Amino acid sequence: MIFWNYLTFAIIAEISGTVCLKLSNGFENLSFAIPTFALYGISFWLLALSLKGIELGIAYAIWAGVGTAVVAVIGIFFLNESTNLYKILCIVAIVIGVVGLHLAQKTAHM
Repeated sequence: MIFWNYLTFAIIAEISGTVCLKLSNGFENLSFAIPTFALYGISFWLLALSLKGIELGIAYAIWAGVGTAVVAVIGIFFLNESTNLYKILCIVAIVIGVVGLHLAQKTAHM
């Protein structure tokens, strides 16, 4: 269970780092640029710890998929990014894929 906690916090750090990356305005705003590097470093460290108990393909796909989906939603709701039905369907597909991979990991250990 601890490995899933590591992965969860790795995802949170990656999402936070990505939002800071956007807000850094091309690293011109140091109040967001510096946290970007720190958060990405923390994210990779936690991802590495999660790999001690979760298969690489599962952990990385979930880390990247959840991060991508959440950042896309943040972009739409908080950063005034465009949206359309196709974009929403793609986000839903990512979420379905992540849930499927998580279920695959659980059934592999039954």
